[in-house]
Amino acid sequence: MPLAVEKAKVGFSVIGFDRNGNRVKSVAEGHSYIRDVASDDLKSAVDSGKLTATRNFDELAECDVIVICVPTPLTVHREPNISYIRSVGEQISRILRPGQLVSLESTTYPGTTEEVLLPMLATSGLVVGSDYFLAFSPERVDPGNLRYTTRNTSKVVGGVTAACLDVAATFYEQTIQHVIRVGNPRVAEMTKVFENTFRAVNIALVNEIALLCDRMKINIWEVMDAAATKPFGLLRFDPGPGVGGHCIPLDPFYLAWKARQYDFSTRFIELAGEINAQMPYFVREKVFRALNGAGRPVKNSRILMIGVAYKRDIDDWRESPALKVLDVLQRDGAFIDYHDPHVAAFRDEHGVLRRSVELTPQALAQADCTLIITDHSTIDWREVVRHSKIVVDTRNATREVDEQREKVLLL
Repeated sequence: MPLAVEKAKVGFSVIGFDRNGNRVKSVAEGHSYIRDVASDDLKSAVDSGKLTATRNFDELAECDVIVICVPTPLTVHREPNISYIRSVGEQISRILRPGQLVSLESTTYPGTTEEVLLPMLATSGLVVGSDYFLAFSPERVDPGNLRYTTRNTSKVVGGVTAACLDVAATFYEQTIQHVIRVGNPRVAEMTKVFENTFRAVNIALVNEIALLCDRMKINIWEVMDAAATKPFGLLRFDPGPGVGGHCIPLDPFYLAWKARQYDFSTRFIELAGEINAQMPYFVREKVFRALNGAGRPVKNSRILMIGVAYKRDIDDWRESPALKVLDVLQRDGAFIDYHDPHVAAFRDEHGVLRRSVELTPQALAQADCTLIITDHSTIDWREVVRHSKIVVDTRNATREVDEQREKVLLL
C-alpha cells in the first residue's frame, strides 16, 4: 500500500491485487486499512484514476511492472513457508510477456529469487535479462515510524542480470530517494534477513541481561539508561515481553534453515530465537510473583492486559508476544481482559474472538493485576497505576510515574 500510493503520486498507473475482497473494497472507497497510509492520500490517488484494486489476477497482464509483496510465514516446524511466492509465481508465468519487470519484495532466504521464482518464470519460454527482467528488492517498512517512510528509506536492489538491475533500480528511483544496487538477488535477500537477525540477536542479548538482572535484583532499565549515555560503540535495545510482527520472530529462522543446507550451524541466531521465545514465560513468572505478593493465586485471578499490538502506537498484532502471554496465563486459570486503543478485536491462538474493553478506573480497580504488554503513548500511565491494585510493567511504561511505585513490578 505505501509503495502503491507513492507510485500513483508521481504518475504511475497502479493496480493493487489482493484475494481479500474487503481490502479491494477499501481501496476503491479510498479508505486506508493501515496506519502508515493516510486515507486522504489513498483517496486522492484513487480519485485521480491512478490507483485501482482488483481480485482478478489476469489484469496484471496489462502491467509493465509486477511487485510481489506476499506473506512469508513459518510452518509449524519453524521452517520457511514460501507457498505464497510459489502460488503467485505460477500465476505470473501464465501472463508474463516481453518487457515486464518482476520484483520480489517479500522477505525470504537467500536464493529464493533465482532458485524458486526464476525457474517458474522460465516456463513461459521468455529469457530473463532480455525478454523480461527479474529482481529482488526487500521492503523496509517500520510501522508507525513517522520519520522514515517509503520515500526516504533507502532501497536495496539486486537483479538476476545487469539489465535486470538497471531496469529495477530505475523503477524504484522514480519514487525512492536512495536506491542501493547490489551484485545479485542473493546479496539483497541476505541483506534483509541480516537486518532483522541483527535486531533479533541484540534484543535477545538485552532480554538475557534482563533475566540475569532479575536474579541479581538489579533494575535493568537503569542499566539500559546508563549504558545509553555512551556516545560510541553501543546501540540501544530494550528488553520486553518477547518479539512480534512479521519480521523479527520469523526472518532469523529463514536464514538458519538455509544455513543448514550448507552444513553450517547459526548458533547465535538459533540461541537468540530461544531466548526471545522464553520471554512470555518470564512475564508469566512475574505475574505469579506479583499476585503471590498480594496473597492471591493466579487461578481465578482477573488480569487486565494493556496492549496486544507488538509495538507501540500501531494496530498490528501478528506474532505479538501478547498472544503467548495471554495463552499461558489463561491455561493457569486466570481470567483475562485486554485494552488496546489500536486493536478493537483480534482472535487469540485458539481462534477465540476477543474485544478490547474500555480502560476505566472501574476496570482497573476490578482487576487483580494490570499487565502492561504494549506501551502505547496515548495511555495515561499515572491513572493506570493510581487505580490498579498491582501493575506488572514489561515495557517501563510507568517510568514517569512517581506516586505509588510500590504497586509496580518491572520486568
